Amino acid sequence: MLTAVVGVNWGDEGKGRMVDLLSRDYDMVVRYQGGNNAGHTVVNGFGKFALNLIPCGIFREGVVNVLGTGMVVDLEHLWDEITRLRERGVNITPENLKLSEKAIVCLPYHRQLDILEENRLGKNEQGSTRRGIAPVYSDKYHRKALRAGDILRGGTLSGKAETILGFKNALMRGYGAPEISLGETLNWLSEYGGKLAEFITDTELLLEDSSRNGKNILLEAQLGTLRDIDFGIYPYTTSSTTLAAYGPIGAGIPGRRLDKVVGVMKAYSSSVGGGPFTVEYSGEASERLREAGGEYGAATGRPRRVGPFDCVASRFGVRMQGADTLALTKFDVLSYMDELPVCVAYDIGGKRVTEFPVGDELEAARPIYEYLPGFKADISKCRKPEDLPRAALDYIEFLEAAVKCPIEYVSVGPGRDDYLVMGR
Repeated sequence: MLTAVVGVNWGDEGKGRMVDLLSRDYDMVVRYQGGNNAGHTVVNGFGKFALNLIPCGIFREGVVNVLGTGMVVDLEHLWDEITRLRERGVNITPENLKLSEKAIVCLPYHRQLDILEENRLGKNEQGSTRRGIAPVYSDKYHRKALRAGDILRGGTLSGKAETILGFKNALMRGYGAPEISLGETLNWLSEYGGKLAEFITDTELLLEDSSRNGKNILLEAQLGTLRDIDFGIYPYTTSSTTLAAYGPIGAGIPGRRLDKVVGVMKAYSSSVGGGPFTVEYSGEASERLREAGGEYGAATGRPRRVGPFDCVASRFGVRMQGADTLALTKFDVLSYMDELPVCVAYDIGGKRVTEFPVGDELEAARPIYEYLPGFKADISKCRKPEDLPRAALDYIEFLEAAVKCPIEYVSVGPGRDDYLVMGR
């Protein structure tokens, strides 16, 4: 079984808690794109964690976790993450955590270039996390990047780095910034590459053999549909492909087909970063929903933009992901509301639009709402559909019809076991 867990919306949907839950039925969990520019929040018996690079299956004994070929990996951040998890009792060894030798290394100068570019853009900044993701993916496609496997072949590392820095320092001069030191770069690679060398391996063969031998593999995505580099709200996107279709490629098993796609969407909308966000609340409504949901970025701590559920964006997200089934997260957060607003269409220049637009049309969109009765009850202890108030069930059924995909899982709290299965 090859399954992908992906985000339907702008990211921060709760993919981490779903991977942590579903990993009980899988032998391997693979992150297949992105870097440490977003976090997956997990609450389980070990405590509460915000993982940026390490797959969320790391808490399951016997599960092998892989940082896949499609990722960009800041080795310093990865080592710090390993260290923090170990300090809290999580077992991490080269047996249960593996780094693809073809994953691209995100270096300190990538972070520096990210900051320089966002500063240059000023008020037009794109909402980057300033962790180097756009510069390092740019280098990947410029074919001027280092792979994790280069660390294992130290004899050629210095020459490769020197060639790359000739290119990068031309950019630094353009920004009027100090040039990158070859010596400092090699020292950083030596320090963190040395600590992580035992984790670097040919994960493609491992995954291929595991797949052929009937092992269950769970693919973990970062961010969501609307941040996808091709189909998202460009240019306010991430720099990688967040869609399930890329999962087998980014994991390192491009010849394998997905058996199932689990799309994750929140019971309301949230977004970190720039770009159009049609349903965005402001003022007291924003503050109340943000506080109720604890809506602060897991990677950056930035307050998330929040608003009602967006059927137009979510239906588009479900379609782009090819979701077979859905997980609805943070449903319990809505329990304080007297009525539940749902954006069912956009008003663009006086025209009612139900298909997700692109470009300038999206910038001009205004939400059209329908209002459902609130359920006004603590549902955090509900474990079966029949435990939910009728108004809560009506809301779930309304969303299913709106996005044209069944909701299988409903999260009613942050803990691993705080969920119910709809049984559809």
